[in-house]
Amino acid sequence: MKVKMLSRNPDHYVRETKLDLHRVPRNYDPTLHPFEVPREYIRALNATKLERVFAKPFLASLDGHRDGVNCLAKNPKSLATVLSGACDGEVKIWNLTRRKCIRTIQAHEGFVRGICTRFCGTSFFTVGDDKTVKQWKMDGPSCGEEEEPLHTILGKTVYTGIDHHWKEAVFATCGQQVDIWDEQRTNPICSMTWGFDSISSVKFNPIETFLLGSCASDRNIVLYDMRQATPLKKVILDMRTNTICWNPMEAFIFTAANEDYNLYTFDMRALDTPVMVHMDHVSAVLDVDYSPTGREFVSASFDKSIRIFPVDKSRSREVYHTKRMQHVICVRWTADSKYIMCGSDEMNIRLWKANASEKLGVLTSREKAATDYNQKLKEKFQYHPHIKRISRHRHLPKSIYSQIQEQRIMKEARRRKELNRIKHSKPGSVQMVSEKKKHIVAVVK
Repeated sequence: MKVKMLSRNPDHYVRETKLDLHRVPRNYDPTLHPFEVPREYIRALNATKLERVFAKPFLASLDGHRDGVNCLAKNPKSLATVLSGACDGEVKIWNLTRRKCIRTIQAHEGFVRGICTRFCGTSFFTVGDDKTVKQWKMDGPSCGEEEEPLHTILGKTVYTGIDHHWKEAVFATCGQQVDIWDEQRTNPICSMTWGFDSISSVKFNPIETFLLGSCASDRNIVLYDMRQATPLKKVILDMRTNTICWNPMEAFIFTAANEDYNLYTFDMRALDTPVMVHMDHVSAVLDVDYSPTGREFVSASFDKSIRIFPVDKSRSREVYHTKRMQHVICVRWTADSKYIMCGSDEMNIRLWKANASEKLGVLTSREKAATDYNQKLKEKFQYHPHIKRISRHRHLPKSIYSQIQEQRIMKEARRRKELNRIKHSKPGSVQMVSEKKKHIVAVVK
C-alpha cells in the first residue's frame, strides 16, 4: 500500500542569513491590502531620495599626462585597457583595474589628433600633426628592444582623425579628404571628398560596416559608401559639427555633437528632420559616444561637464562635473556599459560610474531583488510631482546655472518674437518652424 506524503524543502522557507527566521507566505489578494498604493508610494519616495543620497559617480583620476588629453580609445578585446593621446604627442596605455599607466609612447611631434584600435585588439593606429599615420603593437616591446612603430605612412597633409573598420584590415583617415587605407599598403585604396573645407572626424558604422560618416568645418555631415567609393548624402546644419557617433544597435541612427550647444540624432534614411534634438549643454559639444546597449549616449562639452542622454529624450538624465575639471575634449563609454571615461584640458582622465548610485562589487540575490523592486516602484510613480522633482534635481556649478538662466531668457524672447511676427503678418505668409527643422539648412543627395 502506497502512502502519499507532503515533503517540503526547508531551504525554501528559511532565510539564508538567519536560520531561525522563517519566511511567511503572502496572500496577494488586493482586498486584503487596502493601503497598498500609499505604502508603495512612500517606498518609491524613499527609494528616490536614497538614490540621490548614494549618488557618488566619481571613481578615480588617472594622472600622468603632461599636456591636455586630446583623444581616447578602447581595446575591443580587453575591458581593462584604455589608450589616450595628448597634445604633446604622447600616447599612454592604461590599466583600469590597477588605475595605472602601463606604457608610454612618444608617438608624434605635436598633437595626437586621433587614435583607434584594430578590430582584433592586437595593434592600434595614431595620427598626428606631423602628417604621419603610425601602427603600434598593443603589447610592449620585449626587454632591450626600442619602442618602434610597426608601420609608418607619411602623408601630404595633416590628418585630423582616424577610425578602423569593425571587421576587416581597413582603416579611414580624414583631413583635406577621407582616405580609405589597406593595412598592407602605403597608398590609400580610395579617396572621397564633397566640399572644400577640412574634415574633422570620420566614423565607421559598427553594423553596416561599409558605411562611414564624416563631419567638416563647412557645417556638413557627409555619409559615404565604401563599396561605391562615392559620397551618398550630405546634410548642412546651422553651425559646425565636431564629431558623430553611430548607434551600435540601430544601423541607420547616428548622433552629431554640434557647436550650437545641441546634439542631433539622425536617421540616415531621412536627414531632413532629426529624430531628436538633445538640449542641455551651455557651450559647444566636443565629443559623443554611445553605450553598448544603444539606449543612451554620453557627451563632452566645453562647459566643463559631461552629460548622459537617453536616445529618445531631449533632456539629459545625468550631469557630471568636478571643481578641477576643465574643458572636456573627449569621452568614451566602456564596453561593459558600467563606466564612463573623459579626458580634459587639465591633463587628467577621469573614471565615472554610468549609473551614479549603483553599488559596485558582487550583489547578493536579496540585494538584486531589492534593487529591481525599487526600480519598478520608481518607474510606477515617476510622474508624481514630488518624486519627479527629487529625481530630476542636480547641483550645478554657478557658471553653468547662470548660463542656463540666461539662455532660457533668450529662448523665450526668440519664441515671443516669432509669435508676434506670425500674429502681425498676413495669414499664411509666416510659418511656424519646429525646433527639429529649425537648424537644418539643406540636404543634398
